[in-house]
Amino acid sequence: MKVRILFVMAGLLGMLLTVQSLQWTGNAGAAETVVQAAAEENAESGSESLSQAEKVEKKVEQLRSQTDALMEKGKLQDLKEVVELYEEVLASHPDNFEFNWKCAKACRLYGDLTKRMEKEGWKDICAEYGKKGMKYAKKAIELEPDKPNGYYYYGLCVGTYSDGVGLITALREGLKDKTQNNLEKAYEIDKHFENGGPIVAFGRFWQVVPWPYNDEDKAMEYYREFQETEYYETAEGVNARVYMAEILADRWGSEPKEEARQLLNEAIELTDNPYWEKRAEELLADL
Repeated sequence: MKVRILFVMAGLLGMLLTVQSLQWTGNAGAAETVVQAAAEENAESGSESLSQAEKVEKKVEQLRSQTDALMEKGKLQDLKEVVELYEEVLASHPDNFEFNWKCAKACRLYGDLTKRMEKEGWKDICAEYGKKGMKYAKKAIELEPDKPNGYYYYGLCVGTYSDGVGLITALREGLKDKTQNNLEKAYEIDKHFENGGPIVAFGRFWQVVPWPYNDEDKAMEYYREFQETEYYETAEGVNARVYMAEILADRWGSEPKEEARQLLNEAIELTDNPYWEKRAEELLADL
């Protein structure tokens, strides 16, 4: 659905932009005031004006619910459509915090899923959408610097971009420190954001960043912390189990390897995601 769904009629354009701006920044009371004032100005048409205002608000909510529903499906084409919807809205509403961070999230999910499905040209897609996501996440940080949303998805989108261009290129572009700083900031503000996402993401950062920065002991500290959260026993804990198993499988002795087996078997039981099932089974076969 195109952004034109926001406009019920040309005569309401000015009111619509004001209502959208106020609603999307969380100022619902001010938004209601604008709608009421518009209705009063059109007193001659009375209930007809109120009906038009209600239609405007309904269309705004439809756009929100549509993008959220498509994101929840997690299908490749749906995720691409979500990015396109957000980008079209943001072209005329660049200061919308909600749509900026959610567009960054959609870019991350689309690039990551393309990689996991090994679609043709996935590296180029990861590079393109990772970079897009970084842009929108950065804008979200500028708009709401005290919220974790922008910092968290900036860090994740750097990961997606790195998948496309390679870690060495990302390091040359100075993205190591930016990733670390943004994930650390998200962790400090609200480590429980997105079901403990900053905890796992920060652990993963220390696990995969190249030598001499790599620190698997520090990564395990964050994964162990995540084990103590309520999210660990849900599907959200699948990737953390696999990441821990990757580290434990390379350690000396039978005890770490036995824990790795346990973690991987748990991951398989918890997920119906083909990617994580395959990854866990591959690691089990190598133990």
